[in-house]
Amino acid sequence: MVATLLRLRFRVLGNQLARSPWQLVGFILGALYGAVILMGIIAGLVLLGFTDVRLAGIVIVGAGSVVTLGWALIPLVAFGVDTTLDPDRLVVFPMTTSRMMVALTLAAVCGIPGIITSLAALATIATWAHWPAAIAAWLVSTPLAVLTAVVASRAVAAVASGFGGGRRFREVAGILVFIPIILAGPIIAGLAGGVRVNADTVAELLPLVGWTPLGAAWAVPADTAAGDLPAAAAKLLIALATLAALWLLWRASLARSLVRPRLTSAAAVRAGSIGWFGRVPTGAAGAVFARAVTYWTRDPRYLRQLIAVPLVPVLLWFYARDGDSLGALAFSAPIIAFIIGIVVYADISYDGTAFGTEVATGASGRADRLGRTLAAAAVAVPLVLVAAVLPLAFAGEWAQLPGMVGMALGILFTCYGVCAVTSAQLVVPVPASGDNPFKRVPGTTFLQGMAFFGIWLVALVLSAPAVIVGVAGYFLRNPALSWVAFGIGIGFGTAVLVAGVLIGGRMLDRTGPVLLARLKAMKNA
Repeated sequence: MVATLLRLRFRVLGNQLARSPWQLVGFILGALYGAVILMGIIAGLVLLGFTDVRLAGIVIVGAGSVVTLGWALIPLVAFGVDTTLDPDRLVVFPMTTSRMMVALTLAAVCGIPGIITSLAALATIATWAHWPAAIAAWLVSTPLAVLTAVVASRAVAAVASGFGGGRRFREVAGILVFIPIILAGPIIAGLAGGVRVNADTVAELLPLVGWTPLGAAWAVPADTAAGDLPAAAAKLLIALATLAALWLLWRASLARSLVRPRLTSAAAVRAGSIGWFGRVPTGAAGAVFARAVTYWTRDPRYLRQLIAVPLVPVLLWFYARDGDSLGALAFSAPIIAFIIGIVVYADISYDGTAFGTEVATGASGRADRLGRTLAAAAVAVPLVLVAAVLPLAFAGEWAQLPGMVGMALGILFTCYGVCAVTSAQLVVPVPASGDNPFKRVPGTTFLQGMAFFGIWLVALVLSAPAVIVGVAGYFLRNPALSWVAFGIGIGFGTAVLVAGVLIGGRMLDRTGPVLLARLKAMKNA
């Protein structure tokens, strides 16, 4: 059964690549990028073998610990969790939970990240071959290190989905896990406060990482090569205990999720209550607005984007706390405007096949663009204005308020205008409603990431006039430039927004059925 599931995993991948030439190109580029990184790692490991055993141990343990931590955290915030073999779909197969976990682990190892990690771990033999005593330890610890990284990613993803809870608990847990990751820099810097960071300090601290679950497996060959067999045995026990604990954590979460429905019934509501649909004018634009506002206020996939709103001022204050912290906080509004303005670049993707209702009713593309934009603005504009007013109010710099508001709203409106066009052309694989908001579904490609950054670049370029004048007015303390920035930001941003709604609306009239077909294909993938 495990072999059958692995063949299924590669069959799904092959079908995706065959269906889309662009996905194939993205897959090839990603594989080439990984190959280049791997060759660099192997070259470094070969050279490392000609150094002393202490330095070799420090480098490998430090790098290996970062790899393990990356496997656990990066999929949650960058690419999500690979669900080509989704446990929810595998529940109908006649297999035990343990066998399913083995299949999922092997599937992860056989992916591009898993292959690169495995080959890099195997390549450490190029270093440890210079110390024959370390070869036996390498044979045991290398598979252990790779398995720990892979199982850690699955276990952490299970916890982020909401360990042992219902749908609402999973959604809240999946969102809250994002907060400490964003604040990782300040947290680490705060813990390291007062410690002078230099080469000697790093050399003293990194060996301690070998006694932690992150680095224990990577440290076993180093201690064996140095002749410290008791330390090597102790770290091997730590590595085995870590893998066992992660395995049990993953097993408990997986077993519970497979016997408990992933979706629970909706909360009871008063008869006749239809939420936002009863509070807005009737018509296509009003219906789209009501649905989009409901998403922004209740859907964890949208709420995740709003986490950045309170965290941006925290980060700006932290990194500028030794200087003009209030001045740094003043720029919270433009940054927040860009973050929450650009996330609607493929807004229809979050509708899923529910978008078919809109296509079937014959709603115009302009009504769709207008409704979605007004809904996003209803949430974002108050947040941006608060972020612009409060820092300047505390600093007493009211003369700079027009420029800051002009920059922030100009960026926000520009992003909405750009996204009104792109979301009429693009649909991308996203987590379904009720899924872990960090989940990566099959079909995500390198080229989609490049397209996203291209959209960022276009929005930044179009926002540049207001930003340049606004920044100049702020630092020159020139009220006239502040008002000029306000005029440019509001005027040019509104023009981009109106043009985006009109152009995107005409595009959507033509592409609506095509987008729906793509959404259905993604759902059936």
